[in-house]
Amino acid sequence: MRYTQVVTGIFVARPNRFVARVLLDGTEAVCHVKNTGRCRELLIPGARVVLCVADNPARKTKYDLVAVWKGDMLVNMDSQAPNIAFGEWARETGFPGGLTQLRAETAHDDSRFDFYYNSKNGDGFIEVKGVTLENGGVASFPDAPTARGAKHLRGLTRCVEEGYGAYVAFVIQMPGMKYFTPNEATDPGFAAALRRAAAAGVKVLALECAVEPDKMRITGSIDVKL
Repeated sequence: MRYTQVVTGIFVARPNRFVARVLLDGTEAVCHVKNTGRCRELLIPGARVVLCVADNPARKTKYDLVAVWKGDMLVNMDSQAPNIAFGEWARETGFPGGLTQLRAETAHDDSRFDFYYNSKNGDGFIEVKGVTLENGGVASFPDAPTARGAKHLRGLTRCVEEGYGAYVAFVIQMPGMKYFTPNEATDPGFAAALRRAAAAGVKVLALECAVEPDKMRITGSIDVKL
């Protein structure tokens, strides 16, 4: 996935989860933050950030904050980017094997999953989770408790019980990670739900990305440690 026009700036503050104040060539601008998560380890005063120029010139905020440098590593933090990148990767590779259809935003029972697929090997559902949290080269999710995330896992488990394929794909919005693991310390309920889902037959994927200021693409999978 690619952004059409980007600029770089210096993060100043995040008054609320929707907006940030950023210095652009010495002038402060108010930007929309395309991630409602905490991202406290990323959005640190003085951090270099990437802004995408908004398509709508009438919008109150001219820019979207989409990425940030964590030291020398660029982390994409756009919450919409993982689904776009996953859709591109699945269609390019034919995932999960013999792909014939990939449809976004499909409801099943009491859940709405990111994708429904048809393939030569059957059909099923895929839930995508973007990962921006890193510690010592290990990627983890979530960065804040998520009851909704655990609900998705229970829904995927029901899909397996009904004979569908089911995947949860953690799209890691940064390169060079050693492995992925659930963030047990922050949300033990999600970690336990992920282990139960995997034991029930839900396939767990961790997909690493190459990240540049104006684009992000999935490059392959890394190990998952539950």
